[in-house]
Amino acid sequence: MTQETIKIGQVAEKSKRISEEDVDMFARTTGDMNPAHTDEEYAKDSLFKTKIAHGMLGAGLISAVLGMDLPGPGTIYLGQDLKFMNPIFFDDVIVAKVEVINLIDKKKFIIAELKTTVVNQDGKVLIEGIATVIPPKGDK
Repeated sequence: MTQETIKIGQVAEKSKRISEEDVDMFARTTGDMNPAHTDEEYAKDSLFKTKIAHGMLGAGLISAVLGMDLPGPGTIYLGQDLKFMNPIFFDDVIVAKVEVINLIDKKKFIIAELKTTVVNQDGKVLIEGIATVIPPKGDK
């Protein structure tokens, strides 16, 4: 979608199965080695009784939808409000969904507000929030 074609109500989504390798790579890449994500022995005594994925790994899937699908390549990500509602467990299949809920005409460009949600394979809401982006221009 471009600034000229984006419309309120448009929806896009992406899904991904979260593996231990995904979590390990995310931990190494970001330096977030919290034992809740990386140490099963530690995690056995935690709130969830097992290792969980980083919430920001799920949020990253939202970024992938925004940057690749809606609005798509060239999108400028301005901000994201997130609420982490439930944990992401290893082997969950998560789905990140974005929906255009508002368009703000700034004269030189459009700002799009999108409802963002991540659910698991059971439909349980894991993450919810609002993203603010500038969609790409149609003509350069």
